[in-house]
Amino acid sequence: MHLSCASCASSAETILQAQEGVINASVNFANESALIEYAPNTIDKLDLQKALQAVGFDLVIDESPEAQNIVENIQTEHLKTLQNRTLGAVLFSLPVVVWGMFFMEMPYANQIMWAFSTPVVVWFGQHFFVNAWRQARNRTANMDTLVALSTGVAYIFSVFNTLFPHFWHARGLHAHVYFEASAAVIAFVLVGKLLEERAKSHTSSALKKLIGLQPKTVTIVQADNFLEMPIDLVQVGNTILVKAGERVAVDGEVVSGNSYIDESMMTGEPIPVPKEKGDKVFAGTINQKGTLQFRATQVGKDTRLAGIIRLVQEAQGSKAPVQKLADQIAGVFVPVVMGLALLTLLIWVILGGENGFTQGLLAMVTVLVIACPCALGLATPTAIMVGVGKGAEKGILIKDAESLELAQHIEVMILDKTGTITEGKPTVTDIFWAKNADSFALSSVLCAIEKQSEHPLAEAITQYFASKISPTLPTVAHFESITGKGAKGTVGKDVYFVGKLALLRENNLTIPADLQQQFDQMQTEAKTLVWFADSKNALCLIGIADQIKATSAQAIAELQRMGIEVVMLTGDNHATAKAIAEKTGIKYYQAEVLPAQKAEKVKEWQAKGKKVGMVGDGINDSAALAQADVGIAMGKGADIAIEVAKMTIISSDLLKLPQAIRLSKQTVATIKQNLFWAFIYNLIGIPIAMGVLYPFNGFLLNPMIASMAMALSSISVVSNSLRLKYL
Repeated sequence: MHLSCASCASSAETILQAQEGVINASVNFANESALIEYAPNTIDKLDLQKALQAVGFDLVIDESPEAQNIVENIQTEHLKTLQNRTLGAVLFSLPVVVWGMFFMEMPYANQIMWAFSTPVVVWFGQHFFVNAWRQARNRTANMDTLVALSTGVAYIFSVFNTLFPHFWHARGLHAHVYFEASAAVIAFVLVGKLLEERAKSHTSSALKKLIGLQPKTVTIVQADNFLEMPIDLVQVGNTILVKAGERVAVDGEVVSGNSYIDESMMTGEPIPVPKEKGDKVFAGTINQKGTLQFRATQVGKDTRLAGIIRLVQEAQGSKAPVQKLADQIAGVFVPVVMGLALLTLLIWVILGGENGFTQGLLAMVTVLVIACPCALGLATPTAIMVGVGKGAEKGILIKDAESLELAQHIEVMILDKTGTITEGKPTVTDIFWAKNADSFALSSVLCAIEKQSEHPLAEAITQYFASKISPTLPTVAHFESITGKGAKGTVGKDVYFVGKLALLRENNLTIPADLQQQFDQMQTEAKTLVWFADSKNALCLIGIADQIKATSAQAIAELQRMGIEVVMLTGDNHATAKAIAEKTGIKYYQAEVLPAQKAEKVKEWQAKGKKVGMVGDGINDSAALAQADVGIAMGKGADIAIEVAKMTIISSDLLKLPQAIRLSKQTVATIKQNLFWAFIYNLIGIPIAMGVLYPFNGFLLNPMIASMAMALSSISVVSNSLRLKYL
């Protein structure tokens, strides 16, 4: 059964924990999952399922792909049903509200409003009454209880007054109806529920994208034959063929071939890694250039990709369900209102004289009507809608109310390096030519050789020179790729070399003093250095690096001024990490960090009682983004990172981070103000509705005025939320 609110998750958790053999149970409202710890051989999983089914929930134990597809279909169908019910409730409520405000005195007005409000209460809002009954059976109350109580009483009272108006006329009273209140409240609350469900729906799609990184079929090498088979049939020891452009299916060790593999999903680093015999490869990574054969060493749930998927699931499921403030208040407010309503009737029956019961009944209905949760239901969603809209205008996509609420409390902001602080791709930053070198002619030669190379840095060099040289390049003869060192080729009668310093020394080439000086200086800047030489001398030195974004240092300084500790985690080496940290003003950083370690670092800060924000752009960041109190993705990053994160910076500009935190503070302040306006009318109106002024001046609040006060509180809430647009 679908979890409709945080209290439902809490109820399901309590039921699971009460079962014999269960040590601990945690039910996550956001992704509708349960993490259950139990003693071995003490409980049948089907008993847990039956215990939940007895109170209207359900538990899917089967973890097969077919079962997961069934669950996803159920969730999709639920969201579609909620969308249809919300649309229907809004369309049917509008005529009732218009009729109730402007055409109350028209013939058959009550009957027309009754006709339009009945589908809203009986069909579109039926689950409020079902859930309220479940809560009552468990001796609890939540927002659904308040909605069901107030709308149900208003509807039944209005039906009675429509059918038997003479009951009140005979007592000198007017038979007011409140169909518009019952219909409008259900429509407003359904809108809020729909916003919440859309935010929750991102969770399953995020995991689905991660699981989709693993290919469904693989090519197995047996003797000289190549057999295609489903990935589920792969066993440890099988030899697998992976062609250029394909994803690696399982973890393994290369047995033949040479290639470059994009491992950014694992390490977050942009430069593909060379692979040859004996090197390890990992499921989900992408083979870029050559063809490889590798022996499977880890398959199924044992691969590193499967580990990342488990990390994301655990991080999402380990968070305590967010108890919405409205649900918390409703848990106390509903019993209080019910008690006050009954107390009102009792006092009037005892002290009201011959019309005591009649006036007491009216007063009781008035108390329930004025306590109607319309404004309470609007308090959060209207502010969130305006806040999310304002964020979108600034290039900040915000998925849910939880992230907006928590962003203002962030004390530690953890930043990934590649693609977050830096641009995320290697580019030429420096180029120095020898004094007597013909840079224009030799640039064409360099580009011609690099065009033949499969090395990932070759593309950075050719892109740098693309607009600086003639599009017609000289012909390269006898091109040779020298594994781990570089390449050489013949242009005309001359031989040229491109690669590492070791390649020059191996061929006894001379390095001019000026280039040697530049090389010594640039070594301390954590750049990749590429030499270009002819058969005798070094001609050029090229510096390649992942450049820091123009606004990163400014954004980091602004976060620090806000009292937020900024931390950098990267899979890159210590020298590069240190150089980036020094240039951006980051005091604490850690290099060579694996994906699982990033999530662990987030947990370490959280264990110290800190609210943690995590900013990243890669698949390797997904577990940490899910674990953080607020995960923030770069808009130009991997889809899985964007799906897991609660916020997305569309432009990938870190200056948007302090803007998001300020927006969070403004939105939360607006929500609190809205809750104040939602209840101030109750605090003033309920005692008056009970009749406290009657002994002094004979004033008894009319239910119609109570309904207007309720509407006024809603208008106050909406107006205050709209004010957020201009803060």
